[in-house]
Amino acid sequence: MFALNISPISYIDPWLQSLPERLATLQRAGARVAYFYEEPNNSTFRYRAYNMAQVLNEPVDSRVSASYFFLSDSNRFDEIADAADLLVICRSRYCHEVNRLITKFRARGKRVLFDVDDLVVDTDYAHLVVATLGLDVTQKGVWDDWFAMIARMNQTLRLCDGAITTNAFLAQKIEDCSGLPVAVVPNFMNKEQLDLAERVFAAKERVGFSGDGKVTLGYFSGSPSHRLDYAIVEPALADVLAERPNVEVMVVGYIDHGPAMRGFGHRVTRQPFHDYVNLQRLLGNVEFNLMPLQSNAFTDCKSELKYFEAASVGTLSIASPSFTYRRAISDGETGYLSKAHEWTESILRAIDQSTEVYASMATRAREDALRKFGWQNQRETILNALQLA
Repeated sequence: MFALNISPISYIDPWLQSLPERLATLQRAGARVAYFYEEPNNSTFRYRAYNMAQVLNEPVDSRVSASYFFLSDSNRFDEIADAADLLVICRSRYCHEVNRLITKFRARGKRVLFDVDDLVVDTDYAHLVVATLGLDVTQKGVWDDWFAMIARMNQTLRLCDGAITTNAFLAQKIEDCSGLPVAVVPNFMNKEQLDLAERVFAAKERVGFSGDGKVTLGYFSGSPSHRLDYAIVEPALADVLAERPNVEVMVVGYIDHGPAMRGFGHRVTRQPFHDYVNLQRLLGNVEFNLMPLQSNAFTDCKSELKYFEAASVGTLSIASPSFTYRRAISDGETGYLSKAHEWTESILRAIDQSTEVYASMATRAREDALRKFGWQNQRETILNALQLA
């Protein structure tokens, strides 16, 4: 593990602004983009609305401005529709208020786009989604909930003029089920993340990427739905821990261990769910970030975010070769790719490299992540997707 002398920062959600403040931001420039999400959160809203608005508003100029709005703003929908030139509905389920907002934009002759970051717009994939998430398929309520949610997403999508999503594989799935044109804007890191990531990486450089003598493998889970993904790598973790006494595991989030890890509890540390900024500190503390995924159409739609967030702090990733991961990671150069039966071998290959090789790979991975997934390099991609370039 890297012993980095970086204290946690005091975190407050940066999007907690009043409606008048958000409207004022929207009205600063000529082309005005209103992003809509049901309610703010630390995941999809952050990536697909907050981060987008941050890029469009920086630097401040007369060409474009953007802000974000929620169901709680419904009594001001007319004002929002008057002020904005374009509406982007982010992963929102159809309901009376969503329909009302879209209708107000259409009545004013304004375009509406749908932004989604997961394969949750086509009920043909509902069974695959439920199975991949490891939900209880014997419960009727599970089917009611997921078919309803996906169908409502699809209905919102069909009310729009086009779509935006995170990668080419998911774009094709959306086009297939809707017939709409689809543009790609990847998920990317915002200013707050990269400000702390720079400090973490600089601390690693100062110590020459040398750790405390232990090698720590990290698994970072944003939700319990990754239980089946973690199960792919767990037997390999037990094998590696049995073979290498200097290896430890850090699990962050909601995942519980299975029987394979019961004998290694003293070498496994657990961390609670962290806000996305302080998560960069934890990512920076471990040598390797494990990214196992089941292999199917749903997981092929996942974005590269776990790779680039780790790479930004100089931590190398070992990943399943999904559609996005095998395009994001150059095996042996910016990280490692591992098929399901290769995890033990892949982990050992990674931890047996020299400190010099690790430092070189970590530096290349960071440069790659900043170039492709840093907020400062996304403006033209976003403008092209919005047809505002």
